[in-house]
Formats: sequence, structure tokens, C-alpha cells
Amino acid sequence: MGPWSRRRFLIEFGKGTTALVLLGPVAAACGSEPRGNDGTPEAASSSSTSSSSLAATTIPANPTTTEAQVAPESSGDTRWERVLMSNVSAYILVRNSKAVIVDAGHAGLIDDIEAGLQRVGVAWADVGDVILTHMHSDHIGGLPAVMERATSATAHAGEPDIEAMQSPRPLSVVADGDEVVGLRIIGTPGHTPGHVCVLDATAGILVAGDALNESEGEVLGASSRFSSDMTAANESVKKLATFDYSTILMGHGDPITSNGSQMVADLSSTL
Repeated sequence: MGPWSRRRFLIEFGKGTTALVLLGPVAAACGSEPRGNDGTPEAASSSSTSSSSLAATTIPANPTTTEAQVAPESSGDTRWERVLMSNVSAYILVRNSKAVIVDAGHAGLIDDIEAGLQRVGVAWADVGDVILTHMHSDHIGGLPAVMERATSATAHAGEPDIEAMQSPRPLSVVADGDEVVGLRIIGTPGHTPGHVCVLDATAGILVAGDALNESEGEVLGASSRFSSDMTAANESVKKLATFDYSTILMGHGDPITSNGSQMVADLSSTL
């Protein structure tokens, strides 16, 4: 095991509040069909791509900025904003001035992450941690650039996926039940062996990576086409149904803003 995949003790940064940024670009590696700017599906590529490939595609940014929204059933002044960039969604969850970025997206989208940070009043210097939900290239392609700008940040990922990730600094291994600045790590293998989700229990927000998807207001499980083990993926959905949250932020699909855990429980009952 290389030095970047050795377990590192998480540094307790105290109980300060955080700002959470999720970048969830749509790519063939993670399930949703690519769509054009008019919302119609594009033809699927005939070439196959390894799920652990680090090749990244630059997607032209065409951001649509919306007002930051108050997270339902949250405490304090937690708020989140969705940044829609063609077929890429970024989410910013603000709790005071500390920042955690969850997933780094494709290479070439770093300026869009920076613009999102600026809109919620934080800077790269405020980013203390980066959490990668899994190893697919549409979630980790931008990691080197993120770590170069967030010079004080520590990156974290599940051990089975960490060897596929490239970063200018060592990564810390996280596992089920760990916490990163008060955010609960939930081990959710299946889409990839080391997939993790991130739960802000105080605000009632689940950052689901690709363990869950959304289509036309419906919560779906991991894509069978792009998941390594659907039996494990379905068990992870059942596990997510045992937690309490209102909001679900997905790598692919629109956010769910109410009754999130109930919707996941309903999905779980069908598996």
C-alpha cells in the first residue's frame, strides 16, 4: 500500500461550522446519459472507459446562478445553493466560513468551483478538507487543481478507491463512522468498492455521490450499468434509509429538498 493510502488520523478541527461544496458533473463513468444544453439525450459514446480511469473531459461552463436556499429542517443559518453548468451541478452548503469540498469533478472546471466559493463568501484559504465519494474520473479529475488552490486542505477517500486517485499531497483514508469536521462518513460500497456518502446530521443533508440518483423527482439507486456490485449497492441504499435527513444532494440529478430519508426508505422497500 502506497503512502497516500495509509490510514491517517483525522485532525479534530473543533466544532466550528462548515461550508460544504459538492461538484457532481454528469459523465459516462457514473451513469446518467449525457444531455445537450436543450436537455435531450446525446448519443452514447461507442468507446468503453474504465471506471477507474483518470482521463477527464473539459465541459464548457455555462453557469446559471440561483439564490442560496435555506436547507429545510436545518438548525442555525445553514443554506445551500445549486450551480448549474450545462450538464454539471455544484452544491454549496454554507455554515459560517469553513469549507469542505465533496468531489472535484472533471478537470477544467476549477474556475466554476472557485466562482461558487466566491458567491457564498468563502475562499480557497477557507477550504480545510476535500472528500471524494468515489474513484470515477468525473468525480476526481479536478482533484489536482483543487488541491493546488486549497493549499491547506486535506483530501479524504475510501481505502478501496484511493489508489486510483492523483493528488499533489497525500490522501487520508476514511471509513464508515468516521467524522471530518463534524460530517459523518457513511460507507456505501457497490457503485465502487470504496464509495462513501457524507451526512450533515445537524442540517439534515446527505451528500450521496452516486449511491443515489434522481430522475423527474424520483430517487433512484446506483446505476447498474456503471456499478461494480449491484448487490452491495442495493444494501447501501438500505443502509442510507436508516439515517435521518431532508435534503439529498446527488452527483447526478436534481436535489431532493424535502422528505429525503422517507423517499430513500420507500426505494429501499422495493430492493
